[in-house]
Order: sequence, then C-alpha cells, then structure tokens
Amino acid sequence: MTSKPSAARNRLILIVYTTAIFVSALLLFSVQPLFTKMVLPRLGGSPAVWSVAMVFFQSLLLAGYAYAHYLMKLNNRAAPVAVHLLLLVAAMLTLPLAIRSGWGDPPTSGYAFWLLGLFAVSIGLPFFALAANNPLLQAWFVRTGHPNGPDPYFLYASSNIGSFLALLSYPVLLEPMFTLRTQNLIWTGGYGLLILLIAGCGVLLLRSPASAAALNFPADDSDAPAPSWLLRLRWIFLAAVPSGLLIAVTAHISTDVAAAPLLWVLPLSLYLLTWVLVFQSRPLFPHQWMLMLQPLAIAGVVILLAVGGEQNLLLTLGGHQLCFFIIAMACHGELARTRPPAKYLTGFYVALSFGGMVGGLFAGLIAPFAFSWVAEYPILLALAALCRPSGREERLPRWSAWYWPFLAVLAVALIAPSHSTGTLFNWFDDRRVWVIGTVGVLSALLALALNANRWKIFATVVVALLLLRAYPSDEGRVETVRSFFGVHKIVVTPNGQYHVLMHGTTIHGAERFKNDDGTPATGRPEPITYYYKDGGIGQAISAMRKRKGAPLKVAVIGLGSGTLTCAAEPGEQWKFFEIDQTMVDTARDPKYFTYIQNCASDLKPVIGDARLTFAREPDGIYDLIIVDAYSSDAIPIHLATQEAMAIYKSKLAPQGAVVMHVSNRHLELSSVVVGIAEANDLKSWVYSEDSGRDSEYIFSTSVVVSAREDADVGKLAASDQWAETEADEKQRVWTDDYSNILGAVYRRLRDGE
Repeated sequence: MTSKPSAARNRLILIVYTTAIFVSALLLFSVQPLFTKMVLPRLGGSPAVWSVAMVFFQSLLLAGYAYAHYLMKLNNRAAPVAVHLLLLVAAMLTLPLAIRSGWGDPPTSGYAFWLLGLFAVSIGLPFFALAANNPLLQAWFVRTGHPNGPDPYFLYASSNIGSFLALLSYPVLLEPMFTLRTQNLIWTGGYGLLILLIAGCGVLLLRSPASAAALNFPADDSDAPAPSWLLRLRWIFLAAVPSGLLIAVTAHISTDVAAAPLLWVLPLSLYLLTWVLVFQSRPLFPHQWMLMLQPLAIAGVVILLAVGGEQNLLLTLGGHQLCFFIIAMACHGELARTRPPAKYLTGFYVALSFGGMVGGLFAGLIAPFAFSWVAEYPILLALAALCRPSGREERLPRWSAWYWPFLAVLAVALIAPSHSTGTLFNWFDDRRVWVIGTVGVLSALLALALNANRWKIFATVVVALLLLRAYPSDEGRVETVRSFFGVHKIVVTPNGQYHVLMHGTTIHGAERFKNDDGTPATGRPEPITYYYKDGGIGQAISAMRKRKGAPLKVAVIGLGSGTLTCAAEPGEQWKFFEIDQTMVDTARDPKYFTYIQNCASDLKPVIGDARLTFAREPDGIYDLIIVDAYSSDAIPIHLATQEAMAIYKSKLAPQGAVVMHVSNRHLELSSVVVGIAEANDLKSWVYSEDSGRDSEYIFSTSVVVSAREDADVGKLAASDQWAETEADEKQRVWTDDYSNILGAVYRRLRDGE
C-alpha cells in the first residue's frame, strides 16, 4: 500500500511549486517589455517590433513546452531534474541581458527576420529555459503525490497571474522608477532566485516515494485513451484564434485608433487574465455565459469597425478590448472544458503553445506581408465564430434550412450597389454604419435566438466584414501602403482638393491639389499641415535664415509626404533622414504628392534609423537640425533622450539650432525636450499655437527650438509666441537608460489637452 505524504509536507510542496511557477511567469513576461525596449532604438521605435517580439516569444514557448513534454517521457525521475537545472545554470551564465555583438545595425530590409535572429542569439537560452518551467513543474507536481495532483491546472492560473502582474507592473512601476540597467540587474537576481526555487521543487519530487505518482493516476485516468488528433487540432485552432487576435487588436489600435506607446500591454494583460479565469476550479465567469456573450462581442467589433476610431476615442478603445476579452474567454473556456486528464498534461500544453505560435505567425509575420491594411483583424474575428462548440441542436429547424439562400441573396443585394456610383450606392454609403451593424447583429441573433450552427454565424460575420470594405468610413478615395513600420493611408478628399498622408487617424502631411474655386493648384506647392510659413517650424526656419544671412545647411529627420523639401530656398543644402523606404516611395509618387517632384527632384534621403545614420554625419556642419518624428502617436523614444540631443548638438555649426516638432495627441513632450536640451547645456524656446485653420489642413503645432545662446535663434528669442523655458527640476531627464511614457500621458491629461 502506498503511503500518502503528510499534511505539512503537502503544504510545503504546494507553497514551493506555486511560488516557483509564479516567479517563473513573472520573469518570463517582464523580460518581454524589458528586452524589447532595449531593442527599440535599433528600429525607430516601430510598434511592429512588439509584434515580432511576441512571435518570437510564442515560438520559443512552443519549443520550451515540447522540451518539457519529451523530458518527462524519461523513466528516471532524477534525469529531468538534473537536465533542467543544468539548462537553467547554463542560461544564467549568459546574463545580464544584452544585445549580442554583431547585431548593432539592422539591414535595409527583412527587419522582422533580423529581429528574430537578434532575439534568438541574445535571450534565446534563458527564455527557452523559462518557457519550459510551467508544464515541467506541473508534471513534477503531479508526481509528488500531492492531493491536488490529479487536476494540476490550477497552477496554470498561478502562472498567468504572475504574467499578468509582470505586464501591468512594467509600465506602471518598473519603467518610471528604474533605469534599464537597474531593471536588468533586478531581473538577473530574480533568475538566480528561481534556480533555487526549482532546485527545491526537484528535491521535493525526488524525496517523494517513487510510488507516490500512482496516487494521482487512478485506474480510470491511466486507462483513459489518448486525445484524438481531431481534438488536438481543435485545441490548436482554439489557441491560435485568440493569440492572433491579440496581435491583430494591438495592431488595429496602434494603426487605426490611437497608437499610444506600450498600449499593447493592455490587450496582452487581458489575454493572460482569460487564462487565469478559465482554469480556476470555480470560474468567476461561467463558460456558458461567455458562449452567450461571444456573438454579441463579435457583433460589437463589427459595429466599432464600421463607426471608426475618430468618434469617442476612449469608448472605442475600451470597446475593442472588452470584446476581445469576451472572445478570448469563450475560446480559452472551450480549451479548459476539453482539457485531458493529468496524464496527458504536457501534450495539451504543446498543442496550446503550437496554436499560439500559429496565430502569432499569421498576425505578426504573414499578414503584414500579405495585406496592405490590417486585414488580419476581421479575418480572425470571423474565425472566432468557428470556435463555438459543435453539435448544438438548432431551434426552428424548418426555417433555419432556408437561411443559406437567404444569406446569399442578402449579400448580393447589399454588396452589388458598392460597384456603382448611383443613388443606391449613396443611400447605402450614407447609412453604412446601420447596414453593417444590422448584419453584425443578425449573426448574434442567429446564435442566441436560433442556436444556429457555427458555420452560419461565421458566414454572416463574413458578409458584415465584406460590407466594411465595400463601404469604407474614410471620405474620399483611399489607398493603403503597409510596411514593417505601419500602415499608411493616402486619402484623396471627395472633391480632390487635398491629398492627405495618414497613419491611423494621425495626419503626417497633406498637399493642396485644387484651389477653393476648383481650379488646379499650379507652381511650387505651398507647405501646409504643421509646416506652413507662419507656424512654429516655418518661423524657426525663417529666423535661422535671417540670422545667418546666407544659405542654410539643414538636416531633417523624418520625410513624411516631403513637405519640407519645399521649405528650402535656392543654394541651400537640405539632407533628409528616413527609416521607412515606403514613405520615400509614396512621397516621390506624383499621383500622391508633388513636393519632391517640384522642389527636390534629385532628393536622395539617407535610409535607416536616424539615431544610427545621423550619428555618422560630420561634426559641426549643420545650421539647423529639424527632428520631425513625433507627430505620430507611436513615437521613437530614443530620438528624445539626453544622448540623442548630444548627437544633435555635436553636428551643429557655431550658432546652429535644433528644432523638434513635438505635436502629439496623447503625450506631452515639450518638457522632455527642454530637459534633454538643458542636460546638454542648451537653452530652449517653446512654441504652441492653434491655427484655427483645420479646414484648410493647417494645424496647431508644438515646437521646441534649442540652441547654445539667445543670439543663435535670432528674432525667436524676443518673440511673444516663443517662451524661453527651463527644465522642470522635479521631472527626471529622459536618457537611453530611462524614459517615462506614463508620465508624458499624465501631463497631457492633466493639462486638459
């Protein structure tokens, strides 16, 4: 007869294993924002870095789970403990975290694959070791003979609580309080603590009687058949859809709603929270509730996509994430409902991680190359309908049999007018939100009222999503261009008067193609948007030109639509630095914009991250440096640090000045620039004014000019529109090692802008 461990020993086992899994998850998910932030300066702070990072982490999670699965097939109990501890110690020798030598400068293309390689050689081993801990420790726990061993999935909830806390604490506590170096040292210390905890778990396993595992594999469990391949494929699909949706929702928010930095943490935290909730022994939200709410959530996203991101921003942001949470809860709830006995635990986790990797690969790597817009979001939304359980008996079967021909007729009737330009098209276009929303709600009614099978719900959602493309929300003709650095839209206003370059809802530039009377605009294009002659940037250029009394030599970081090429005068030397080749191609194409064609036809911008390329410029040669990288909401932080300003200063000629365009809807950056300038012994003047001419595509701007002396900025020093500003002593200066995004968000909210 097998003796059971004592109650005290059971408590010790539970405490040590729960703590080890919690700490492991905390380290696993805190390293993601920590190391990715170290990498960001290599690629201009692009939000796509986060997406690629998540693909890497999901792929290595699969490798770790597979390693754990096959390690537990060894008959010797001591072997898995010894092998895993050796792996952890070997990984410890590669710490603290650092970007490996030879990976300093990115290539001119293939950024995603370069990033995957950088992550692999820099943190691959420690992350792989961490990734294996969750299934491995759960398998060890089963074999200790603990009374909770037959259903160890509650430990998965402990793991995800650690992950959830790590993600939320990073932007709220760690980033504002500690430098990257300090964060790195704290993380390395935590890794050392984890090795001790896992060693303790191994000792508790080895000290348990060899027959203790039999207590947790009763006869009916041991004789349970292995999960079928069909069920395994279902697990993979159920894991892939919410994993892909996680990246797609983040991309949509960053592209079409509000690309606030680190906003990706919120959907990822919700994603992890769903795992915590569904694997509770008594779920807080019953699975049946989530299955009932899921069709409403899908319909909700359809309506939100139809409405667009400009209206009620906070409600839209919250709406997308609430709907994502419900959809993920339904998918993960199905996984929890169909989980196998503990005997097949590691294989179950391999299926989950493989599905997560597949979803991440589709949304993070394949979709950006395959589509010119964020098409992965509606595709995965439709696939979410197929995550509903099958075998549900339909109500009113006589009527439901007619649904397929009804849907076909409805689809033709609604989509056909989009190919015309007559009265019928205008009627549908004016009522697009109501039409699309009604079809979306129809899919929910099918699920709730008729208990329709998932294929009918899927097909109805597809029709609603096709209508979104047939009747887009943007006024005028829209073309999209997608690259690693985001999705850009070129919008031609309905009367053809303006061509507008947009990133989501942020305007990067515009050109007037027709005058107010409808006649074509001719001659040298007039700079508008943020660059008009009476605005902050225009005034700064004029003041520097007058102060020097001779042609300027100017460096511009950020090309946009090429507007500033027309701010140059004959005899002046202007050099542009741009990270995104697709932006250069768009600005050069005269069907989109003619600034470059008319003002700098021989333009040869320097391609690459400006922090790297501009640093190679000769010292002391530029009269004016214009940093125009902040009108987008997803900002390159590394261009606004003390070290970055030191580079700008070193390139300035005597009496030169740095102009930083810091207009931003979500972040207050003027004080950041003033702080990094003062840290480099530069004075700063701040300009912030609302033009009141938005209808003419002339916008309010915030600009900071920094120079060594008052005389260097000419008439700006005495202008009422420019306020000489000193750094706030209470505000910590941003460096390559420290930045505080939430502080910038708070200041913008505090100032009521």
